[in-house]
Order: sequence, then structure tokens, then C-alpha cells
Amino acid sequence: MYQMLTGSLHEIRFEWPEKQLSTDGLNNNMEDRTGGMKVLDENVMKTNAVAYINDEMGLHRVENRSHTYRAVSLHLYIPPYSMCQTFDERTGHRNEAKVTFYSKYGSRTPFKSSKEISK
Repeated sequence: MYQMLTGSLHEIRFEWPEKQLSTDGLNNNMEDRTGGMKVLDENVMKTNAVAYINDEMGLHRVENRSHTYRAVSLHLYIPPYSMCQTFDERTGHRNEAKVTFYSKYGSRTPFKSSKEISK
């Protein structure tokens, strides 16, 4: 869930990329399909608007399209999680990324450098 505190953000929601069987002669692996990701819908989130997404609803990208006005949003992840996936919109290829939080359960988390996080 996230709320727009100031400004506006553009949200684009996508279908999950399909998996396809890839055979390289040695291994049978499931890989993301080739080709672009399919857009389901687009919304503009303005100040005080609240949005929600879960895995059943698809994937989303949130962006500030303005080069002059700032946008501030507050994102809540309940419960907090330690990993998320990022996707290449052109190919549907996915990568895993570690997530960091400013606080968990109301307590400030210790600062870690990006090198420490990637371990």
C-alpha cells in the first residue's frame, strides 16, 4: 500500500511475464518469456490518494514524469519482506533484489552500506 503525500505519480500495472521452457541441450530451465510486458492499466496518483497492489493484481511501476515538480509517497510493506523481484519491461526478464527498510515494527533499522546489503 502507498499514499501520495505531495505531487503526483504515474502508476503502470503489468501482467506477470509468462514462463517458458528453455532447453539448452543440458538443462531444462524455466525462463521468462521473450518480448515486452503487457500493460494492464495506467493511473495518475495525486496528493492524498491511496493505492494497493498484490501479486494477484500483477506488477507495477511508479514514476514521477515531471522534470520540475517533486513527488513524495509513503510505501507500507506489511509484514516487511527481505527480497523483491525487478523486471525488464522490454523482455520480461526478472532479477531478485534485497530490500532495505528505514524501520521495522516501529524501530529504526541499523544503517548498512550497499556492499553489506548485497552479501
